[in-house]
Amino acid sequence: MADAKGPRPSPESSAREQAPDRGAIADWLARAHPSPREAVTEWASRGVSLLPLGVRFDAVRVPAARIHSAVCSEDPKTVAAALDDWLCGPVVRDLRASSGDYYVLVAPGAEWNGKEERLGEGSFLVVPRIGALSMITHWVVPPRHPGNLCSTARLRALLTLAEALRTVEP
Repeated sequence: MADAKGPRPSPESSAREQAPDRGAIADWLARAHPSPREAVTEWASRGVSLLPLGVRFDAVRVPAARIHSAVCSEDPKTVAAALDDWLCGPVVRDLRASSGDYYVLVAPGAEWNGKEERLGEGSFLVVPRIGALSMITHWVVPPRHPGNLCSTARLRALLTLAEALRTVEP
C-alpha cells in the first residue's frame, strides 16, 4: 500500500515548489480595495475585480510586442514560463484591447524610469480571480504568495534584452 503522507516541501523549499495558498493571495489582493468584501463579490460574480493601484501594488504596462520580443515568442505557455523565470512575480494580461498589454505588478513607489507607463495611485487595474479564467483578463503569472511582486530591476533587464534583440534582428 502506498504511503499516504509522501514527501512534503520543507520550509526552505522555493516558493515555486510549494502550492500557493489561493485564499491568502486573494485576501491580500482584496485588501487593496477600499471594501475588500466588494472585491471578493466581484470575483465571485464577474471573475474580475477593479482594484486601485498604489495601495498594495502598482503596475507597469508593457505592450505585448515588447514582451514577445524579449522572450522571442508569442506562444502563451512559452511567454508565461519566461516571465515567471525572469520576473519571479505576478503578471496580468488584458485581452480587451487588440494590443493585449501586459501589466507587471510591482511595489508601490518602487523606482521605475523605463519608457513603459507606470500606473499607481489614482489608477485602477482589472484583476482576475486567482485560479480562474476570464475572457477579459488573465494571470500570465499568478502571485506565488501574499505580497509577491516583481522587481523593477528584473523588468528593466528583460526589456533591455528586448531592445538589444531588436537592434540585431534583420
